[in-house]
Amino acid sequence: MEFGLSESQEILKDSARKFFAGECPMEEVRRLMETETGYDEKLWAKLAEQGYTGIIFPEEFGGVGLGKVELILLMEEAGRALVPGPFFSTVPLAGAVIDAVASTEHRKKYLEPICEGKARSTVAILEAGANWNLDALKISATGSKINGEKLFVTDAAVANFILVVAQDGVYAVDPKAPGISIAPMAGMDLTRKIYAVKFKDTPAEKIGSTANLSKAFDIATAALVGEMVGGMQRTLDITVEYAKMRKQFGKPIGMFQAVQHHCADMYLETESSRSAAYYAAWALEENVPEASVAVSIAKVYASDAGRTVGNRGIQVHGGMGFTWENDVHLFYRRAKASEAAFGDSTFHRERVAQQVIDHETLSAKSA
Repeated sequence: MEFGLSESQEILKDSARKFFAGECPMEEVRRLMETETGYDEKLWAKLAEQGYTGIIFPEEFGGVGLGKVELILLMEEAGRALVPGPFFSTVPLAGAVIDAVASTEHRKKYLEPICEGKARSTVAILEAGANWNLDALKISATGSKINGEKLFVTDAAVANFILVVAQDGVYAVDPKAPGISIAPMAGMDLTRKIYAVKFKDTPAEKIGSTANLSKAFDIATAALVGEMVGGMQRTLDITVEYAKMRKQFGKPIGMFQAVQHHCADMYLETESSRSAAYYAAWALEENVPEASVAVSIAKVYASDAGRTVGNRGIQVHGGMGFTWENDVHLFYRRAKASEAAFGDSTFHRERVAQQVIDHETLSAKSA
């Protein structure tokens, strides 16, 4: 198929790039990653003013009502700028979950404040064993109380409410409720803080079942891939600029064929990941039958490509690549953290295989 961005999509992408360049330069990223939470109230307010916090959600809940492709374009530019803080956790993740599983009343209560920039949220999914297969979850609610522990919960310390995925549904929990404790965990990505969240008879409000969670997680996964593409592009840009400037034997290292091959491979991986991300976003927007497969393929490719682009970028930089002053290692850290989030390439290859098998089995039964 032939795919091209519309004029309005190009304008969105360009304006987002200018916004993030002006409001979140690398100096600001480094400042925020040194804080405990990586969150800046002024930056969040400006994101809301741009309509970014409600980009894909219905206008009746204060959203902008744009599509999944627009979301991926926005996330690509956010990834290019390495935007720290709870934007991904709140909008493509928690917002998508609420929009998918909640009633109109609960969407009014929880989604509308997100769209208006008045609330931040996250989703607690993983438990001990870190399995992205929801069938492996052990936590369940007893009445309106939750007990157990969730791990690797992004941005939990700045969330106004936490969505907890349990066996029997999705629950909203107040971080200030009795019986809850939030402890920081060491993470690869210094710009996106992760936490362990424990619940002991913690009051919780059920907002929906887990029936439509897979659709919400597909949106979040596609958004994450878009962010990874932006990070790859920035890594490539930094690396090419360095190869033009750094000299060996009296000439720029970019003139050496081996370095050119590295940069060419980085470009190929980045563009291929971008194509897969855009197609996955289009498939989700159009509700095509193979949308979930397209998302998994995009995540498979981006997980492997992000690692490869980071490796080659650091290799071209030589010993400079992983020095603290160089920005390349910060993008590599984000790529490595995102590689495992919502399932690595092995997880999604198995998911694609299972979906193909299920489809073939269903077709054979109906024949």
